[in-house]
Amino acid sequence: VQLQASGGGLVQAGGSLRLSCAASGRTSNNYGMGWFRQAPGKEREFVAAVSWSVGRTYYADSVKGQITISRDNAKNTVYLQLDGLKPEDTADYYCAAQIAYYSGSYSRKTDYNYWGQGTLVTVSS
Repeated sequence: VQLQASGGGLVQAGGSLRLSCAASGRTSNNYGMGWFRQAPGKEREFVAAVSWSVGRTYYADSVKGQITISRDNAKNTVYLQLDGLKPEDTADYYCAAQIAYYSGSYSRKTDYNYWGQGTLVTVSS
């Protein structure tokens, strides 16, 4: 299984970006996908997740109303829409997947067994 994240870049404060993460390989038992972010010098933190079969979404309290996660089952792709970006949203954004592995939750790093490379989001003031 490989996860390919894309869509990061440099944006001014108040702007928007849409991140994508495509899963390839043996993805038939996909239970959910999520996004985490890691700012310089900080721990990787949960941002959002979506359950694959039902499409239920989960968000960190700090991003509710600003970030939207969605999925395209046919494309095995998860999206993260970032709106109203602030300089403190600057981070490497990582996607993750629960492939043939159901943990029962979505907000911990240990809930995922596959990770993509980070895509850098830089928000200038």
